[in-house]
Amino acid sequence: MIDVAVCDDEKNIRAYICNLIQKQGTECRITEYASADEYLSAGVAHNLLFLDIEIKSDGDEDKNGMWLAGQLRSRKLARQPVIIFVTGYETYVYDAFDVGAFQYLLKPINEEKFSQVFERAVRQIAAEQEKQREAADRQTLIVPRGSEKRAIMFDDIYYLESQNHKIILALKAEKVKYYAKIGELEKKLRGQFYRIHKGYLINLSHVEVYNRSEVTMANGDRLPISKYKYDDFRKAYMEYISEG
Repeated sequence: MIDVAVCDDEKNIRAYICNLIQKQGTECRITEYASADEYLSAGVAHNLLFLDIEIKSDGDEDKNGMWLAGQLRSRKLARQPVIIFVTGYETYVYDAFDVGAFQYLLKPINEEKFSQVFERAVRQIAAEQEKQREAADRQTLIVPRGSEKRAIMFDDIYYLESQNHKIILALKAEKVKYYAKIGELEKKLRGQFYRIHKGYLINLSHVEVYNRSEVTMANGDRLPISKYKYDDFRKAYMEYISEG
């Protein structure tokens, strides 16, 4: 499902673009907006935005499509839309790419060109979504929970303790036990986690204080550190916080 926004002050143009989108055969949820202000005030994240450059906003001629694109690009949004400008004037083409527009379609819209641009936009959105999923997987530990599985974010884990062939996850809100090998988890979690002792693998982002004999975690738990691990732990911790 792709969330698509069509932002144009002409109702008939919005309807035409919506119709073209529906013809493409891609499952979409389409939302229409009649002004830049209406789009921003809705506060909805979209994957794809068809945006009229000359769109009019009540009482402010400067709030056109280019202004809206600039507003979106200047914000730290969890999901930035792929922007396709739709306009009757070629003079805006260079300004369009200054705000990271994906493509520029001229009115009247050539339907074959629309299909080509839409297909490329969908491919780019799919690629970005796949990257986001892969990044999320790299920051998530999957643990069994009965017949199901539970995804736990790395940042929610204070440390892992190995005990009688089980792993105890010390989380922010609870402790979770399951069967696993700490050696295998050490390999998977390398980078943000460090094994300070044969029985403890700690999250470096939650280290409060440490000395040669123990590490105090942000939840107050004090864990032993092997004397053979101290120097390497200190080095790993310094590298981790310098990268952060």
